[in-house]
Amino acid sequence: MAFQTLHCEDAGAVRRIIINRPDKLNALNRQTLADLHQAFDQAAADDTVRVIVLSGAGGKAFVAGADISELAELSPIEARELSRFGQRLMRKIETLGKPVIAEVAGFCLGGGMELAMACHLRLASRKAKFGQPEVNLGVIPGFGGTQRLLRLTSRAAALELCLLGEQIDAERAYQLGIINAVFEPEQLAEEVQKRAEHMAALAPQALRGVIEAITVGAESALDVGLEFETQAFAVAFSTEDMREGTQAFLARRPAEFKGR
Repeated sequence: MAFQTLHCEDAGAVRRIIINRPDKLNALNRQTLADLHQAFDQAAADDTVRVIVLSGAGGKAFVAGADISELAELSPIEARELSRFGQRLMRKIETLGKPVIAEVAGFCLGGGMELAMACHLRLASRKAKFGQPEVNLGVIPGFGGTQRLLRLTSRAAALELCLLGEQIDAERAYQLGIINAVFEPEQLAEEVQKRAEHMAALAPQALRGVIEAITVGAESALDVGLEFETQAFAVAFSTEDMREGTQAFLARRPAEFKGR
């Protein structure tokens, strides 16, 4: 379906969700958040979609932050509800069960960085810029920035980025473990598509199991995470894809996973 602030397109089993507000550097307003909620719900429910790529239109920004013109008018109660609405979106992406790749070109700031951190992989242009600049507006990150930064990198780095409110380049973000890889700008889309197509050819239930096990493990004691992994490992043995994968390996042929 058509969205006010997004453009979606499919290439095989890969769906691209493109935030389409280039005149606003793809800033997240309430309508964009609502559209993203719906777009990810649709991708989750569509069995033909195995991998999602999230990007921003225009080449200047992935998402440059929240829409400040909306933020400036919020009451404390409205700000709380917006934070919860944004956090539900980030959690939805994080627990979607299908791999989501953030293709980061240009500015990735504030709500944009929070959106990227909710994705499972973050691949960036060498020209990308990252930051949590909310303190410069007299507020703090509201869509999970303090918590996901702490989990992706270190307490020291999370405090540095959130307290100083300064931008860092892609190489520093890579060194801190915030992003997975850095590419030349002209190579980024091709490299993202290559990884998306690779994952789209794998067994969907196995990918879901990995996402769920790592998500649970990141938020649990080790013994809890290990038991979840054991159960997910056992469930994988009930799938047709597991039989196909092992038989294909033994026969030295490519596996053809059906998602069953």
